Amino acid sequence: MTVSVSLHQDRYPAPSAMLELIKPVTWFPPMWAYTCGAISAGVPISDNIGLLIIGIILAGPVVCGMSQAANDWCDRHVDAINEPERPIPSGRIPGRWGLWIALAMSALSLALGALLGTWGFIATVVGVIAAWVYSVEPIRLKRSGWFGPGLVGLSYESLPWFTGAAVLSQTLPSTPVIFIALLYGLGAHGIMTLNDFKALEGDRQMGVNSLPVTLGPEKAAKVACVVMIVPQILVILALAHWGQSWHASAVLALMLGQLWAMSVMLRDPKAKAPWYNGTGVLMYVSGMMVSAFALRSVEAFW
Repeated sequence: MTVSVSLHQDRYPAPSAMLELIKPVTWFPPMWAYTCGAISAGVPISDNIGLLIIGIILAGPVVCGMSQAANDWCDRHVDAINEPERPIPSGRIPGRWGLWIALAMSALSLALGALLGTWGFIATVVGVIAAWVYSVEPIRLKRSGWFGPGLVGLSYESLPWFTGAAVLSQTLPSTPVIFIALLYGLGAHGIMTLNDFKALEGDRQMGVNSLPVTLGPEKAAKVACVVMIVPQILVILALAHWGQSWHASAVLALMLGQLWAMSVMLRDPKAKAPWYNGTGVLMYVSGMMVSAFALRSVEAFW
């Protein structure tokens, strides 16, 4: 198997191709999670607008964008099967430009992270390492249907949530904040598993053992649903225990909505997974924001 792009072409990529490479559509989850973290810190947002804006830019366009460029470079042979129109296999990102863009954005991530203080920089280092560990040989954790989605879930949800809370409070976040951030990151493993359905054929041919490949679409979808629901049950119980009954009820209602969406998706997981991403996942991330506001009150009494 060969990719249609030659590694020795001497030309430059178009700006539109570079933008497509870093996949703006994927920036929302970490940007949202960072905002949730900032809100959950319990400090006045209006006094920290600069840190909020820098962190959102870092979490989305820069770190997440970098991770997409790194993944596309390392996945160029798989994408030649699954998505041959992607910038690298199609030749619109020529030569080694995909690699150079990923490396340059890694350096930019670290430079921007340094502006957010000690905790912000440490979290950025972890995020950059996670991006490369996920994609690059010989580690390439994405080959595992368990470790790969788990790492992405924690990197997309838990890490930016922790970062937002740590940066705005300028200290280690409280135990409730860390606990809720971790739960939502673990639940995101299921979201990432559903996202793997679109790459089923290429993953199977290239030896990427995603859960849809190893378990089959039906079983993988059921596992994803359980993985998404269980952490949310724990979130609801935790919020209720901390005296945030209204917020717990709201998260419960959103979870019930997800159960309905799951029942629809499970009728035909491969066809309905994209639909679920626009319905069930929307309710999942809405629950994150509800939980973040609940934590502001918990913080006041912790």
